[in-house]
Amino acid sequence: MEPEVKPRRPGRTKTILVVVAVCLLAAVGGVFAAVAPGIARGAIESEAGSAVRSSPGVALPVIAPVKLDAAPANGAKQVNPAAPVSLKVANGTIERVTLTSTAGETVEGSIDAGGTAWTAAGALKFNTDYSYTYVVKDSAGRETSTTQTFSTVSSSHEADAAIYPLDGMKVGVGQPLQIIFSEPVLNRDAVEKAITITSSAGQVGAFHWYSDTMVRYRAENFWAANSTITMDMKLFGVDLGNGQIANFNKKANVAIGDKKVAVADAAAHTFTLSVNDQVVKTLPVSMGDKRFPSARGYGVLMEKKRYDHFRASSIGLKPDDPAYYGDVDVEYTIRLTLSGAYIHQALPSAFPFIGNTNVSHGCIGFAPDGAAWVFDNMGTGDVVQIINTEGDYAAHTDGFGDWNIPWGEYNN
Repeated sequence: MEPEVKPRRPGRTKTILVVVAVCLLAAVGGVFAAVAPGIARGAIESEAGSAVRSSPGVALPVIAPVKLDAAPANGAKQVNPAAPVSLKVANGTIERVTLTSTAGETVEGSIDAGGTAWTAAGALKFNTDYSYTYVVKDSAGRETSTTQTFSTVSSSHEADAAIYPLDGMKVGVGQPLQIIFSEPVLNRDAVEKAITITSSAGQVGAFHWYSDTMVRYRAENFWAANSTITMDMKLFGVDLGNGQIANFNKKANVAIGDKKVAVADAAAHTFTLSVNDQVVKTLPVSMGDKRFPSARGYGVLMEKKRYDHFRASSIGLKPDDPAYYGDVDVEYTIRLTLSGAYIHQALPSAFPFIGNTNVSHGCIGFAPDGAAWVFDNMGTGDVVQIINTEGDYAAHTDGFGDWNIPWGEYNN
């Protein structure tokens, strides 16, 4: 006799399936407690309060880690102070950024509208250590703070420059613009591109490098009378080469006066001044003798002194030389060259030779009234052209001999 088979109750089968499902979920990394609050003892945790999730879970979404791109890099040395300081993020937002020097100075900056980029607005300083702290938030609201450090270009690689004429000066039509750098310049093109020079008269000029530290600028012809020249130098952060970085921006506005050009004729012993192309005065002079002929060509007047003191030793003369004149006080001096050529009142011993014989050591000597008139009517940047002399051209850098260089050579 076969045993009696009892019919299976449907409710029991469902219960078994539920138990099996619960067991399976409970075995998967403890996730069950977070996704089945009706069965688990606690509520769902906030993702912002949990660890960063970078791999797929059973039920919760993956929170992508924030990606950071900070410049300069952590620990960077010799950072150019003009280099941008910035922070960019992906998969998150920037909450706040602090950039400070070791001296406690804060560099301002701003976060963009989307909260994904910060850029410094203020300039950095040379030879300074900086601390760069930023707080970012991921898409689950978790904040992370990071601090980096970097240092800028040291003083040994910092370059300055001196300019002439100075801002606000008034000079004559022959005055070139001059920049002398404290360090050698290898990247000349970069320097020239960082300098903008404009003339109110519309004149365009050219740079001419005399050495790796000195450059000058002039137009093809003399500056237009009564014009204004503006030199705008945006050189801060420009790499001069060999690791030397320029540390300045400078701007100079230079006023040009009337066109004053004098012709000193060594054969006729005359000095004739024209103002705005009109002759206004001719004066008798004595110029350089055969041993010390006056240098030919154009010269640009430099400094003026009502009283000066000349020493024969400054031009290499010794007491046993027949041309030695010792130490003498001189009046109404205007420098023509760095090596010692001047316009000035002649010494009394030369008075009889003014207008008829050249007896000077290369200078242009006047009688007292003539010297006073030139001193009062000519000045820095005005031009003197010396003709009919046996002397050669002075070195182009022995003063401002720029106008003795043909334009085709000057602008190359």
